[in-house]
Amino acid sequence: MNKKTCFILILLCSLIGLKNLNSQEFNINVTVSSAQVGGTDQRAFESLKEGITNFMNNRVWTNIKLEPEERIEGAMVVNVKKKTGNVIEAELNIALRRPTFKANYNTPLFNYIDDDFIFEYIESQPLDFSENSYTSNLTSTLAFYAYYCLGLYFDSFGLYGGDPFFKVTDQIVTSAQSATESGWKAFDDKRNRYWLNENMNNASYKPLRQFMYEFHRLGLDKMSTKPEEGKAAMTKSLEYVKQVYSERPSLLFIQVLNDTKRNEWKSIYSEGNQQDRTKAVNIFREIDPSHASEYEEILSGRR
Repeated sequence: MNKKTCFILILLCSLIGLKNLNSQEFNINVTVSSAQVGGTDQRAFESLKEGITNFMNNRVWTNIKLEPEERIEGAMVVNVKKKTGNVIEAELNIALRRPTFKANYNTPLFNYIDDDFIFEYIESQPLDFSENSYTSNLTSTLAFYAYYCLGLYFDSFGLYGGDPFFKVTDQIVTSAQSATESGWKAFDDKRNRYWLNENMNNASYKPLRQFMYEFHRLGLDKMSTKPEEGKAAMTKSLEYVKQVYSERPSLLFIQVLNDTKRNEWKSIYSEGNQQDRTKAVNIFREIDPSHASEYEEILSGRR
């Protein structure tokens, strides 16, 4: 995806808003794993996989026209833990990635496990969704992550480029306050959809979104043409994460960011300017203390 295309996409998103036009945005690989429920009729799970695949990849989520090769790539894995009648208890693994400019490399943007995914599903049922009303826990959850991924994706191309999409996740969470299922409310847990949404819509945490832009657009996307400039931008962007961590060390999105980026950070800073490496490692040890020893290996050369 070239610079001109990215600029046009972000401009369209900001100026026109979210209307049901144009083409599909996602190319999500969907897996439904039912190993834990053994002899349960597998047809329902095959139907569920097909339904989720169509819902994510064939639905038009925005007014932005993407060419087939520009569709946003990722994966969803539904690990079914229990099935009672039509009620399925599962965990949902979501992974999102995006290409980097002029490089054969995809950078991870989001890697998260939602372990509170309980929904009712009848084989071959249509998956209906409305932004402004709560239809079902299945479709509201899938739509929430679709828009959340869109928000993160476009934040990585333009500063706060994901604003229109995070507004929709906020609408979805608001509509779901009437839901009997958990995962949508502040008091359910500190690691759920409510808090993922809150972290992206809270102005106090905007430096995290600035990190998403500067690390990817000003950093990684320049590594193929201006590696020193790109590495400097990435190192500078880490300061935004450190800033928020110093005020809210338990913030959910910082935990998610660490899990998503840890291996990439270790790879990027395993070589290069010693000063940049030391500065980055000091930040990593602070914002991701439970994995401090892994970052130490960057400096010792034992990666």
